[in-house]
Parts: sequence; structure tokens; C-alpha cells
Amino acid sequence: MIEVKDLHKSFGGVEVLKGISTTFEKGKTNLIIGQSGSGKTVFIKCLLGLFSYEQGCISYDGKIFSELTEDQKRDLRGEIGMVFQGSALFDSLTIAQNVMFPLKMFTKQNKSEMEDRVDFVLKRVNLIDAHHKMPSEASGGMQKRVAIARAIVNNPKYLFCDEPNSGLDPKTAIIIDNLIKEITDEYDITTVINSHDMNSVMEIGEKIVFLKDGLKAWEGSKETIFKTDNEVVTDFVYSSELMKKVRQMYIEEKQ
Repeated sequence: MIEVKDLHKSFGGVEVLKGISTTFEKGKTNLIIGQSGSGKTVFIKCLLGLFSYEQGCISYDGKIFSELTEDQKRDLRGEIGMVFQGSALFDSLTIAQNVMFPLKMFTKQNKSEMEDRVDFVLKRVNLIDAHHKMPSEASGGMQKRVAIARAIVNNPKYLFCDEPNSGLDPKTAIIIDNLIKEITDEYDITTVINSHDMNSVMEIGEKIVFLKDGLKAWEGSKETIFKTDNEVVTDFVYSSELMKKVRQMYIEEKQ
């Protein structure tokens, strides 16, 4: 579990995060949602230790990040998997080499052990014969699966995904959502997903934190998001005609 207490972050005197407190639960898909400029990206970068913050506390299973030594922070980073928005694969490395990269950085495994682990995770994301392909030869959906394989190759305790469906068609996006959910359940990971995609909320949103102007405006689940009368949330959720129809169907189903 990741706990956040009273988190504040400013840039140039402008407060971007204004005292956020929440928890991200183990074994669940935890989504951070909100409009552009709501503070989602800054928030997730603070969680990852990429940004420092002026006030507050972030703890990983009771370990307060700001109190860790540099060696302890490095050990913690070895327990974190990250799926970047654009996949962030190394263009000059094959798919297998991309997936192996965290093993070389954080483990002392020999080459044979690393190759076995790479084989395992590529099979897990349904990429059996892709080892020697270059990223440029892979579709957007395949690149996302490679990024997920690389993120889980070290058996992480924590998995972060920044807009994992960005640039994908709706069908492929659902496949990626379901893959992330399956891996979260299978390995009992604390998964945190930064998203603005309501389809992801509906598919896999077990815990949802809604940000507005640097504040936590609401939190709940995909079941309760339709029941809230929080106007800020409903304006975001039902901004499209499709979601208005989904809400009406949900209401009728519960009657």
C-alpha cells in the first residue's frame, strides 16, 4: 500500500498540489483521473520520487520515502515498475534487450537467468516471437505490451502507468487495460494508473482518485462514481454523450 498525507508541491511560487491525502491499495488498480492541468502528472512524479515536495509524506508499505537513505531509495526503485505514456522504449535495442534492461540495472542475475525471465514475461504479455524485433517494427499496442513486460520483469511490488492507453484505438486500449488488471491481480501489485480515459475507469477502476486544480475533489470506485452528486466529478464523467447514455443505462439497471 502507498499512503499519501497532506502533499504540497509548488513551482515558482505557484502551488500545484494543495494538500492531497489518499491511499493506493495493494492488489487493486488505483486510478488518478482529472482534466489536463489538474495536477495528475505532478502527483505521479512525486509518488515516483522524481519531484521533491515542500510538505507532506509519501510512504511505501510503511517506509517513508523522504527518510530513506540513497541506497534504500535505490532498493525501493528496484521494486517499482513503470509504464510510460509513450512506452519509452530504447530505439537502438531489440524488444528482448529493452525488457532485460531493468534486470541489468537492479539485479545480479547471470545472462541465462535474465534471458529466462525475459522469455517468461514476454510470453505473459502474449509476445512469444517478438524478441529480435526492433521497437520501430512493433505496433502501438505491441509497444505498450513490451513496456508492461519491462515494467514487471523485476517482480515489482508497485506498478505505475502514465496514460497507458494514449494513442491506442479503443479495442487495443481495452486489451491493455485488461492486461494491467490481470497482472495486478496475479502478482498482488499496488498499481497506480494516471488516466483521463473514462473507458479505463469503467473497465478497471477499483479505486479512483479525482483531482481538480491540485486538490483531491473526490475518491471512490467505478460503482460509486455514478452515484455521486459532486458536480465537479459529474461534469468530468458525463462530458460526452456516450457516458451520459452509460449513466442512464446504469441507473435503469439498478432500478
